[in-house]
Formats: sequence, structure tokens, C-alpha cells
Amino acid sequence: MKLNELRDNPGATKRKQRIARGPGSGRGKMGGRGIKGQKSRSGVAINGYEGGQMPLYQRLPKRGFTKPNRLSYAVVNLGLIQKFVDAGKLDAGNITEETLVTSGLVRRKLDGIRVLAKGETTGALTITVTGASKSAVEAVEKAGGKLTTAAAE
Repeated sequence: MKLNELRDNPGATKRKQRIARGPGSGRGKMGGRGIKGQKSRSGVAINGYEGGQMPLYQRLPKRGFTKPNRLSYAVVNLGLIQKFVDAGKLDAGNITEETLVTSGLVRRKLDGIRVLAKGETTGALTITVTGASKSAVEAVEKAGGKLTTAAAE
């Protein structure tokens, strides 16, 4: 066998169907798209439609539950609070939800502000917020400060 004698097996390759190339092709005129309508136009796919078969998003089971009265908190990290205190935008002795909003650290209060422990605190901070993680409370108290939450009161 030589390189010039290599061939595909018979029936392994098939010629491409040339659509919309005249009546002799068997797929001329409308190119197999039918007459008029959205589906006969180019660049249109009907999302989620599977040709009358039950679509995937309807075949899958519904799971879970969305609580209608769920509270959403604005989240702040300790490291950012410390950064604002160092920059002089916040008073370390009196940090409340209102001062956090006016300083620009938090855009909106939402249902309250929750403090998380990411970052380091160097000075003693006195913080009064709606909620805080246990590790955030420990980190503030370790630095000699005080973190009070609405839940604790």
C-alpha cells in the first residue's frame, strides 16, 4: 500500500446537501423552511422550544422555596471599617449604621448592616449594628473594642 492509494471506506463520507440551489437539488426555492413565518427567517431560534417535545425546563422538577419575607443585610468586613477609620472617614469610638452609610462604606442599609470578620482590626472600635458574625465579635473584642448587635439587645 502506498500513500497515494489511501482511501476512505466506501460510504464513510457523504456529500453535503446544497440547500436553496435551484429546483434540481430537491431543496430549492424555500430551502426546506416551509412558507413564511418566524421559523423561515434567518437568525431566529425559539428559545426553550423543542419542537413540541416537553421542554427541559418543564421536565425538571421544581425544588426549594423562596421565603417571601426574607431579610437581606448590607455586608461589611472589619478590614474595610478599619481602613475607613485609618483614613479618618469614621470615628473609631462611635460606629453606627448611620455613620457607615454617610461615610460611603455602605451604599444602603437594606434590612440592617451585618459585620463579617474578614480583615484585621488594629485599634479599639465601638460598633453598633444589626448583626455580626461570632468571629467578627471576637476579633473586635480581642483588639480591645466592643461590637453590639440588635439581636443581642
